[in-house]
Amino acid sequence: MGAMTLKRIPASHARLRQVVVVSVVCLALYCFLLIPEHSLNASRTVPEPFHFSSQQAPPRHHHHPAELLNNRFLTAPQCAAAFPGLTKEIDDVVAKGPFVLPRNPHFGMGPLIARVRDGKLSILSYARRVDLSRDMLQHRSATLHQIAAALLTAPVSEPVPDTVFAFNHEDDPHSPSFSYARPADPALDTSHRHVFAIPHFSFWSWAIGPVGSFGRASAAITALESRLSWGTKDARAAWRGTTWFNAARAARLRQDLVARARGRPWADVEALHGNRSNALAIEDFCGYRYVVHTEGVTYSGRFQYHQLCASVVLTPPIAWMQHLTHLVKPAFSYALDGVIRTPPSTDAPGGGDMVPYPAPWVKEAWPTAYDPRGDANIVFVAPDWSDLEATVEWLERHPKVAEGIARRQRELFDGGGYFSPAAEMCYWRAAIRGWSEVVRTDGQGFEDLEEIPWEEFSLKEIHK
Repeated sequence: MGAMTLKRIPASHARLRQVVVVSVVCLALYCFLLIPEHSLNASRTVPEPFHFSSQQAPPRHHHHPAELLNNRFLTAPQCAAAFPGLTKEIDDVVAKGPFVLPRNPHFGMGPLIARVRDGKLSILSYARRVDLSRDMLQHRSATLHQIAAALLTAPVSEPVPDTVFAFNHEDDPHSPSFSYARPADPALDTSHRHVFAIPHFSFWSWAIGPVGSFGRASAAITALESRLSWGTKDARAAWRGTTWFNAARAARLRQDLVARARGRPWADVEALHGNRSNALAIEDFCGYRYVVHTEGVTYSGRFQYHQLCASVVLTPPIAWMQHLTHLVKPAFSYALDGVIRTPPSTDAPGGGDMVPYPAPWVKEAWPTAYDPRGDANIVFVAPDWSDLEATVEWLERHPKVAEGIARRQRELFDGGGYFSPAAEMCYWRAAIRGWSEVVRTDGQGFEDLEEIPWEEFSLKEIHK
């Protein structure tokens, strides 16, 4: 027989065949490695979770990809690996041990009582619309939407346990309940108090013009920060607010701030006008090198917005712990070389005396002072603002140190994703799991209450 003749394949065809083969292999890898197994036969499409082992947790200041930060379907191990320390507040209150959840009057003014059963949310008792302000109704509704979303996005492999919980939608915490904040002072947060700090309602939406939802503000801050460097930011310290909104422990906090900063070249500090004509959009604070933070009667809902800035937050020691305040690493102004407190004028309220700093409760609540040159991501100043000017001047004399504090803050809370949708859902499911471990409801009569499905209740919240 004659020798076989091999037909030469054109080079272009060979390249095409290689492209097809590579494409098929990539598609196969995507299907088998990136799509969760349960989503192949489930009725809903679940974004692929990122995989980290507990031994391979992201390093400090790790910048997570957007695909992870927007993935609301992470499992508990994936949450713990992606966001180390996320659930410390939950772990601490669970460690206090069991407690009894008492039944409130059906239309009482106490916390709302709700049930989780088979992954669905229902309402058992609640304050009536006529008894709540518009703001309270919005806050309550926004938080319940967050809880419903956390249940809806729970991984099939990790069903959320059945439980009955209390949710307090007012600023003052209530024990036992899910509340927006708890006292930082250990003397006010004893072993007999069971306050589960939860994400602020603004993570769903906050219907006030200069602030808006957290997602909108986060995108606006990212756009602003991408255009600015430390050197191009306004070198002043910025603040806006109402001067009368103070806690009993610091009755003149905001008035004293305005008085101290009035006419100073380092400050853009103003009491908010009645018509809000001098208000700043929340993202515009990030255009300043220094952002002055003040708590209100309790916590301040603006704090997490300021933590997205690559700016140095200057604040008296935080007195109210929100769900992620434990990630704050403060440098104390009194430890900065050359920073000296200046008494107020003798005709000022209080007669020119300075308040003790740090107060005894601060040493208990914030026992660790961090190095401003290496670890700190915020600066605590005296609560009477007697060293605020000196602290700003010190930071201006040490621009690399100041820039480092600001950068570490943004890298942690934005780049690290602790305020992301993924972390929010992780936290909520962990909070419900933790609550279910320690709450006791037997004999309280909750089984006798009518259950209103969340979907129905949510419409009643906005329609008469």
